Amino acid sequence: MRFVIVLCGLILCFVSQNYGQTNNDPPIIKLNTDNEKKDGDNTSFSELLTKQQLSRRKKEYDEMLQRGEKAAKLSEELETSITNRESLSNEDIQKLQELEKLVLKIRDDLGGDDDAKESDPSKSASSAENDARKDVPSAVKFIRDSTLKLFDELKRSTRFSISVIAVQTSNSVIRFARLLRIRK
Repeated sequence: MRFVIVLCGLILCFVSQNYGQTNNDPPIIKLNTDNEKKDGDNTSFSELLTKQQLSRRKKEYDEMLQRGEKAAKLSEELETSITNRESLSNEDIQKLQELEKLVLKIRDDLGGDDDAKESDPSKSASSAENDARKDVPSAVKFIRDSTLKLFDELKRSTRFSISVIAVQTSNSVIRFARLLRIRK
């Protein structure tokens, strides 16, 4: 019996303390109305993320165009250099390596892959490619023409498209740049 009386006393003690700590005011619920929402202040996280992704893709596309322009300039420099002499200098080899790196990056940005899966490249080669294999000036001219074609194709495409012609052209430029470096 004593136990029950002590237990009831403790319960009354705790209940009175907890009752004094409660808040009788109803909770405040804020509703967003169209009048309160401002354009720049309440943009959602997903909108910000989408804007960031779009700006990043535009920046990547602009960088790809700049690489294409630089590759076109390098190929023209190579052609003017080769008209003065019939062989490639060490400076020309460095330009070829830089051109190859630029075109590889362009091809990767386009989502292209290496076409080395072909068993015999002479079967799928065009007559221009076969003519370009004859000597160094012909190969350099082919590289210049192909690089200019690649740059034109990049300018015509959008950042939302993938150009198969640009990927194939980049593969040709890479293949001939490697061929010329090996000939040296």
